[in-house]
Amino acid sequence: MKKSILFVFFFIQTLINAQFSERNLSYEKWQFKNTKENKWLIATVPGTVHLDLMNNKVIPDPYKDENEKKVQWIENEDWDYQTTFKISEKELQNQNIDLVFNGLDTFSEIYLNGKLLIKTDNMFRKWEIPVKQNLKIGDNLLQIKFKSAVNVGRELAKKVPFTMPESPRSFVRKAQYQFGWDWGPRLVTAGIWKDVKLNFWNNAKLENIKIEQKSLTKQKAELNIQTEIFVEKEGKYTFSVNNQSNNFQLKKGKNTIQIPLAINNPKLWQPNGCGDPNLYDIKISLQKDSKFLDNKTEKIGLRTIELVQEKDTKGKSFYFKVNGNPMYAKGTNWIPSDSFTPRITKEKYQKLIKDCKDANMNMIRVWGGGIYEDDEFYKACDENGILVWQDFMFAGSFYPSDEEFLNNVKEEIKDQVNRLQNHASIALWCGNNEIDEAIVNWGYQKQFKYSKEDSLQVWKDYKKVFHEVIPNTIHEVAAKDKSIYWESSPSIGWGHKESLTEGDSHYWGVWWGEQPFEIYNEKVPRFASEYGFQGMPTLEITKSMFSGTPDLSLENETIKAHEKHSRGWEIINSYMKRDYNVPTDFVKYNYVSQLLQARGMQIAIEAHRRAKPYNMGTLYWQLNDCWPVISWSSIDYLGNWKALHYQVKRSFENQVILADEKDDVLNFYAINDGLKNFENIFVEIKVIDFNGKVLDEITTAPDGKRLEEIVKFDPIEIENLISDSNKNAVFLKLTLKDKNEKIIAQNNYFFSKPKDLKLTKPNIQIKKISPTEIEISTDVLAKDIYLMGDTHFSDNFFDLLPKTSKRITLSKPLEKVDVMSLWDTMN
Repeated sequence: MKKSILFVFFFIQTLINAQFSERNLSYEKWQFKNTKENKWLIATVPGTVHLDLMNNKVIPDPYKDENEKKVQWIENEDWDYQTTFKISEKELQNQNIDLVFNGLDTFSEIYLNGKLLIKTDNMFRKWEIPVKQNLKIGDNLLQIKFKSAVNVGRELAKKVPFTMPESPRSFVRKAQYQFGWDWGPRLVTAGIWKDVKLNFWNNAKLENIKIEQKSLTKQKAELNIQTEIFVEKEGKYTFSVNNQSNNFQLKKGKNTIQIPLAINNPKLWQPNGCGDPNLYDIKISLQKDSKFLDNKTEKIGLRTIELVQEKDTKGKSFYFKVNGNPMYAKGTNWIPSDSFTPRITKEKYQKLIKDCKDANMNMIRVWGGGIYEDDEFYKACDENGILVWQDFMFAGSFYPSDEEFLNNVKEEIKDQVNRLQNHASIALWCGNNEIDEAIVNWGYQKQFKYSKEDSLQVWKDYKKVFHEVIPNTIHEVAAKDKSIYWESSPSIGWGHKESLTEGDSHYWGVWWGEQPFEIYNEKVPRFASEYGFQGMPTLEITKSMFSGTPDLSLENETIKAHEKHSRGWEIINSYMKRDYNVPTDFVKYNYVSQLLQARGMQIAIEAHRRAKPYNMGTLYWQLNDCWPVISWSSIDYLGNWKALHYQVKRSFENQVILADEKDDVLNFYAINDGLKNFENIFVEIKVIDFNGKVLDEITTAPDGKRLEEIVKFDPIEIENLISDSNKNAVFLKLTLKDKNEKIIAQNNYFFSKPKDLKLTKPNIQIKKISPTEIEISTDVLAKDIYLMGDTHFSDNFFDLLPKTSKRITLSKPLEKVDVMSLWDTMN
């Protein structure tokens, strides 16, 4: 029986392959050179010119030392790429042969056997060219000639009668962060950054499959499957979806067909923390006269999602309702995880998104200055229950709106929406990052001495791109249930009262405004889509900045060069002085810098969560890095968790117990973001000194004793718990329990800033349980334990309470684990 099934499978596959096949030309032998030179060098595709120059030892690694400065000349040069590939007589017999470039960066001319096929001008578009008539049996020469994006951008900028900020980057449709950001280097690339393929097809092919969810109940999901079919010959064709067949009379050329599909007793795709992200395969095939012509498989999730904005007494709500339930969004912002995007592996995508899941996140915002990420990114989000807020790739500048630019943008939006819309993880399309705010708040008009007409033109250009072309194109190509659109993030710039009462908010009063962390308790928006604070990366990353022996010193020019914010060190130091003793030792400074970052974000996240349901989302800036750098990230370039990521994991737990101190009164909040409710809850409050002595103990329960989303316990005056003289020497241990004494959540609350705590030296013991498990114990409070070693620790930067122990797993065995605590930085 198995043999016959196997035979049928191979028979069908052979028939399909006879009708449609592809060759990946990326595997051919590629060469490249500077247009000014004659010598060809070995190239890698997919790749970038910087990587190719590095591989040929023409330039040093820009990530090391101060080498970034030494490679700036590359962006002003033109570069030629070429390969020779063979075509067989059998291949040339195919009815259609398409040359497909999934990504060209950015301005190029494509020649095949000396004939110009097309000129490209957009890094984010797919370029598909019929080439059968240009091919020949035997050797074929494919050439791609890249123009400097910087030079082309400068020429385009001259067409605008006033100075545009961030010129020339806003005139070129390529990754904006390549031009340098306050966390990233200036490395303006060129090259073939995605695969190059030859597609051979006969009779017909499937394109642009769109799966619309018409309705969803517990009993049934009703879908509409729409696809474009290109056929060579008019006739009767059979279109099958999950083995349900329908016959269609198709005309020669492009046809659009639709077919309904029902799934009984559907399992919902749920965001992380609310259930499993169940996925379904939708298998589509096309036949004619019992011959298979083409097939595709789409993986989808069945879920409903709404963006709810309803007026209330304080402004207007902003939250996502998923599968009928309001969802508190917990997550982060994503930037490209390398300045050279072709070397981002599938494994790196999977790991970073798994790290989001493990830190209890359910949403990630793809920031608008990077790239539309690889399919693997969205696949990982689908599989891990992480919703995606997808910016389009426009960020922090003004953009033109001439007809050529608008047409280019429209095709870009079509390509990306068609590619991404079937992913269950896509929650929202957002027009841009901070452009509305840039026009209103950033003072460019005054800086560049705009006339009134110039300023009006900027706003007209903005509305054409983000209020007309992009949303109109989304509605044209996306299914109705996949077309939630938001013009700009944030909707209102920080500093304006309305930025906290409606829409989404980028609050930068902390860091840019140099306000204390505690201001987060007052500046609480409806949905915080960006806020952050910098912290140093791990020591491993810091050492990787050097090509030779690392000199770990804050005065070292290499380390300074890997801080891209002009006042970064100054701001970190000013905040550190407020909350910590500033160490002179580099390792200790690195450690405290991470604690500082984690502390600031903890204060923000807890303020946001305590304000539920007024606030319904908190996405901190940022998850990851594109190179070794001092930045806002919680995970460094090599994938190591910084103190922030460990803290985020704790702060984003589905159930938390939080304390808030105001006017000498403590308020306690129990918060539940899960779908399960808890009955007969109470909180146990213990006042404990740093030696472990319990000084007082109180239990209290809220009215109703039920935890659905958020409850507030009766406030307690601090003087009834502790005296002022004790504030620096005690802490509260908070334990949320149910009627069966089962622990729902735990937390510790300190009354003083870290630098004021009267810590004593802890005797920290580390016991090896197994090659990948250790047990840590202490006699007195060990504040902010830092475990060091070349491994991933299941927990780190945590408080270990007096006379307690904790077991930690290691991703790989270590001979020795070094340990530090906050006490070490005070003495």
